[in-house]
Formats: sequence, C-alpha cells, structure tokens
Amino acid sequence: MMQYEARHPGDAMKNLLERDLLVHQTALNLQAYRQQLLASNIANADTPNYKARDIPFRDALAAAVGARRGDLAMATTDARHLAGKAGLSPEAFVRYRGEWQSAVDGNTVDMDVERAAFAENTAHYEASITFINGLLRTMQTAITGQ
Repeated sequence: MMQYEARHPGDAMKNLLERDLLVHQTALNLQAYRQQLLASNIANADTPNYKARDIPFRDALAAAVGARRGDLAMATTDARHLAGKAGLSPEAFVRYRGEWQSAVDGNTVDMDVERAAFAENTAHYEASITFINGLLRTMQTAITGQ
C-alpha cells in the first residue's frame, strides 16, 4: 500500500519564496561586503604598498548559494577536519586586484577602476533590494487576494 505525504497547499509557494529570498539575501550580503572592500581601496589610495582587493562577485554568489543549499558538502575522513561550509564567509572570496599601472610606492589602487566598481556595486545592491521588495509585495498581494 502506498502512502502519500500530506502537504499543505502553500508549501510549494513557501519553498519558492525561501529559495528566492536566499539568493537575494546572499547577494545583498556579498554586495555589502564588496562595498566595504572598495571603500577601503579608495580610502587607501595614497597608502604605500597597499594592495587593492575585490571579490569575484558571480563566483562568490554561486559558491555561497550552493553551500547554503547543501550542494557543496565536503566529505571528511578524519574528525579533525574542518567543516567545509565554515570557509564560505565573504572573506573566503577576497582576491587582490590585478595591477593596471605600476606606482612607485607599490600601491595598486586605480581610482578610476575603484570608482567604476563602487558605482556598479551600488547599482546592483539597489537592484537586489528592489527585487526583494517586489517579491514581498507579490507575496502580500497573493495572500490578501487583491
């Protein structure tokens, strides 16, 4: 005899909402962290030997969302191994930016690159907030039936 699991009619919608919010929440967190890195680069434009840092946003987002969903589980063969998901904080994705123009003092900050990246990241952050607001507004409309 087959048994069927009773599901609430709203479970599918809830799962869809959670999945979409997870992606946007992760994107917001990464964009906020990236904004801090870019601001730090700009603030240290005159600091000798300062190396500009950034994160590869697409790669970081894909890895972070995959890890939160459980797609990147690591097998451990020893109790002393570190958990695989522990290293997926935004700091795990930080890379030094390639040098465009050499500076005598060893500083790799290019203000044009930093300003452009800062403006682009700001636009993406605002777009993520707009998507989340739209998603929540849609859910509210679906719930109230208006």
